[in-house]
Amino acid sequence: MTAQPPFSVTRPRGMARWWGPGLRNIGRALVTIGGLLLLWQAVVWATGVAPYILPAPRVVAIAWLGRPDYLLTNAAVTAAEMLLGLLFGGVLGAASAVLIAAVAPARRWLMPVLIVSQAVPVFALAPVLVLWFGYGMASKVVMATLIIYFPVAAAFLDGLRRTEPGWLDLAHVMTRDRWAIVRAVRIPAALPALASGLRVAAAVAPIGAVIGEWVGSGAGLGFVMLHANGRAQTDLMFAALATLSALALITYFAMDWGLRRALPWQPESPPDDRHL
Repeated sequence: MTAQPPFSVTRPRGMARWWGPGLRNIGRALVTIGGLLLLWQAVVWATGVAPYILPAPRVVAIAWLGRPDYLLTNAAVTAAEMLLGLLFGGVLGAASAVLIAAVAPARRWLMPVLIVSQAVPVFALAPVLVLWFGYGMASKVVMATLIIYFPVAAAFLDGLRRTEPGWLDLAHVMTRDRWAIVRAVRIPAALPALASGLRVAAAVAPIGAVIGEWVGSGAGLGFVMLHANGRAQTDLMFAALATLSALALITYFAMDWGLRRALPWQPESPPDDRHL
């Protein structure tokens, strides 16, 4: 008679494996947003703050519904800047991490660049980038790329450095080609770390785009917020901010869903909800 395990874990199959965690995360995010809106409304009621300082959620919703085309058109500009920044920052960060991990001379030259990219304040670079690349989309994409570059490069580099030594020993027995080992062993082993860096990058992607739009632009949600603030249209400014928040959440959850699909072998322990 075969012994039975003390407990068994039933793993979801098919689409449930992908949609289950994602839908739960989206549901929790919606509940959290609803709670924050209630708290916001309670603060407005309790303090009696003037609408031009802190408008109520209903006032912001009316402002959004009054100009949806205007807000969505500018949101599309900001979304394009974010996505291009994610693309260029992710590619440059991943390539830099591979070079630093695999090539000693590149490590000596690129490590200072990696550190300086994070050490220099973004606000200090924004006017210079606008001066160099103009008021169009290019300066905002470069700004987003610089912000995204560091978390991707740092996370992927950490994963490349933590490859299982036994795997490397076995690979060295089979071949002495350094790049073959990097391509076949180190990079696949470090992909979960790269995924973590990309998730962080998706969360911070709006920062570079919006800061660039604040410094100088003719479109985008940062442009809308800046001009609404100058005209004391606080409700419109909050509507643009809410649109930016929704855009950031969509970008993050889309990135998380895509990474779950791309890395099906990445182990993930289920949350322990027994004491919640």
